Order: sequence, then structure tokens, then C-alpha cells
Amino acid sequence: MSPEPAVGSVRVGVISDTHGEIPVAALRALEGVDAIVHAGDCGTGYVLDILESIAPVTAVCGNCDLPGSLPCPHALRVELGGVVVVVAHRERDLAGSLEPAIAGARVAIIGHTHVGRIETRDGVLWVNPGSAVSPRLGSPASVAIVSIGADGDVSAEIVPLG
Repeated sequence: MSPEPAVGSVRVGVISDTHGEIPVAALRALEGVDAIVHAGDCGTGYVLDILESIAPVTAVCGNCDLPGSLPCPHALRVELGGVVVVVAHRERDLAGSLEPAIAGARVAIIGHTHVGRIETRDGVLWVNPGSAVSPRLGSPASVAIVSIGADGDVSAEIVPLG
């Protein structure tokens, strides 16, 4: 069970590469979040509908999502907990006005690799939750939780599903 967020803080569940499946372990890991970001390769709107039953969902389409099959862009800029977040399935899609430095982003969320990873580059917290259903390179199935403090401080953790 995840700890309760501090007053004024926001917990964002991050999931990617579900490819039409949503494991019960992923749903459990996302319980109690304030918002969910799906970083592409949803596979079907069914996944987004199930996630919406937990918290409001922001989603981008990935390279395996059929054009026009889901109501989502390939990249976007959103504010969550007062912090600017840019989201794309592939890192290369965060270009132009969506490049984190240009967009004023504190957090960049990507998917595609099926390997969970968190790193800070040039003051931006980069989060890849890995894949909830088909991890690669020996990594576990996983999601991520991004915590945004009332003071704008951001942190993240990979949550292995298992």
C-alpha cells in the first residue's frame, strides 16, 4: 500500500506499453493516485476506460496504436499539480515546442522501450515506467509513480509488478 500524499501534493500514476491489456497488479499499483498518464501503445480504448475508473487519464498514442483508433495526440504538454509535464511515447517526439526546456517542463514522460528508467537531465525529471505487460531486457513489468509536492518538488519511483 502506498503512503498517503502530503497535504497539497499530487501523486501521478504512469503506465505505458499495455498493448490492449491491463494487469490487475498494475491497477493495484495505481490505486489512490490523483491522475494517470498513459505514455502510449495503449492498444485499445478499453485500457483507458479501465484506468479512468481509478483517476483522470491523460494519454498519448504510440507507434503501435492505429492512427485514429484512440482520441489522443502523439505528444502533449499538460499541467499536473501545478507542474508542467510533457508526454510522448518516444523521446524523439518531444521536439520543437514540446522539447522540455522550451515547454518549461519539470517532468518528461516517455515509454516505448519497455524498460523502466528514471533520470534527471538538465533539471528535468525523465520518467519511463517500462511496460506493465511485456517488459524487455530482463526488467520486471512495472509502472511508475511521480510525486509532485505542494512546493513544486518532483520525484518518481518505478513500481515493479509482481
